[in-house]
Amino acid sequence: MEVTMEVTMEVTMEVKRLLAVMTGDHSRKELQDMLGLKNADHFRKAYILPAINAGLIEMTLPDKPKSRLQRYRLSEKGQAAQQVVNGKT
Repeated sequence: MEVTMEVTMEVTMEVKRLLAVMTGDHSRKELQDMLGLKNADHFRKAYILPAINAGLIEMTLPDKPKSRLQRYRLSEKGQAAQQVVNGKT
């Protein structure tokens, strides 16, 4: 769990917000709506890309990052971090 604590200390508040709302596989639009965000470019740069780069979320179609069917889900590392973010440790 120490690794998870380190990860949550290093991620941005935006990524923490993203982790807090994820419950399964979600489209970009679903996640934006859940967070009440309208700007897709800002959402991708401030939320999605940092979370992917930190290994906290993963794409369901990694070979097709621009697919309209692309969805995002928590990685194993992201699930552990989500518990810390949500105070369930």
